[in-house]
Amino acid sequence: MAKRRKVVIMGAAGRDFHNFNVFFRDNPDFEVVAFTQTQIPEISDRIYPPELAGKLYPQGIPLIPEKDLPKIIREKGADLVVFSYSDISFEYLMERASIALANGASFMLLGPKDTMLESEKPVIAVTAVRTGAGKSSVSRKLAKIFRKKGIKIAAIRHPMPYAKDLSKKVVECFKTMDDAYKKLATGDLSIEELEEFEHYLQNGFEVWSGIDYEKILREAEKNADVILWDGGNNDFPFIKPDLMITVADALRPGHELTYFPGSVNIRMCDVVLINKIGPAPFDNWKAIIRNVQRVNPKARIILAESQIHVEDPSMIRNKRVLVIEDGPTVTHGEADLAAGLLAARMFGAKEVVDPRPYVPKDSVLEEIYGKYPHLGKILPTIGYNKKQVKVLLDVINHVKADVIVSGTPVTLSRIFEVYGLNVNKPIVQVKYDIVEVSGYTLENVVDEFIENYLRG
Repeated sequence: MAKRRKVVIMGAAGRDFHNFNVFFRDNPDFEVVAFTQTQIPEISDRIYPPELAGKLYPQGIPLIPEKDLPKIIREKGADLVVFSYSDISFEYLMERASIALANGASFMLLGPKDTMLESEKPVIAVTAVRTGAGKSSVSRKLAKIFRKKGIKIAAIRHPMPYAKDLSKKVVECFKTMDDAYKKLATGDLSIEELEEFEHYLQNGFEVWSGIDYEKILREAEKNADVILWDGGNNDFPFIKPDLMITVADALRPGHELTYFPGSVNIRMCDVVLINKIGPAPFDNWKAIIRNVQRVNPKARIILAESQIHVEDPSMIRNKRVLVIEDGPTVTHGEADLAAGLLAARMFGAKEVVDPRPYVPKDSVLEEIYGKYPHLGKILPTIGYNKKQVKVLLDVINHVKADVIVSGTPVTLSRIFEVYGLNVNKPIVQVKYDIVEVSGYTLENVVDEFIENYLRG
């Protein structure tokens, strides 16, 4: 019998687990010796459990910090490193490849043919070139258009399974806000996960997520006419789409060709929606159009804006505000202008207060500000566990501001309530919806999708 090649999968609790499940789990030619993890705290004692890992891994598979990659390659004699996470620059990707090669291993990327599942139902997918480009507002509008036309969708969300016990995350279906907040209270859900799908629950849609996407897909198909894949970060779909939309960000031109795997999406898709053209210079979205036409001339293009609104603008006007934004968008997504800051400017805040002087030493927030100096006066949401949420709240309560302007999609006040924590400032929730400004719209996309895949 041929010797099994030893593999390390590099990930961040998402694509890595999917790649293992569909390509490596029952593959006798490979032995996965470890998953490396980035962005995930307190993982040194965690494993990918035996019930998920399969018969070849009766002890499960250890999860280790990414910084230990050279050590694990040498100690385990790894032959192959498989890169399996998203929203990274080409430079970052090749640096990881260089680390793997310098320590004696080969480096590999798995593509759509090896990782995409096939559905029995028509599939429409929403992807992006970067985190924070506006996928959620596009997906939400698509879901509403399908519902208006009497077509039932099942939204399947890209995974972010951060719970310590991964065996609880195999297949998850959230139908109500209470479903989600009960799991948040028990530690089986994080703020980062809730940010990705609370908007579905608020609008009366169920959403599926978890770890084993073969099982998730088969359950979601049972009562749906259409599968809506809602991608995470800038990853390409886990499920083979019949039609694919990629959201580009007019505030980050050029990223569609220089970030992985968003550059894959821009080349694969049928429709490119260029979002946030309102606050962006004309030359920005002109450059994106030019790039799309060069690498994917068949793609249709939609121009759109993220329409910002709050219930009571007077709560912001002439006030000293603390701006809180969706963590992934402004950290590894590198966005320096998101919904909260836009709202503060639009509605006349007197001052955006800097939270950094109030950040505790040696805390997770201090580490984040050190890693992402572009954050400036923005406070990113953190919340992989209650301890981190308390750090966030302590900063909020100590900052000398009149009001919190929250650009995160989650309801912060309810999160603090779930954890038994009290916030001492009023919170203004910023909401945003996609508004197309081109002749070709998402309604046209849905009509064409119905004509091509649901009729006849």
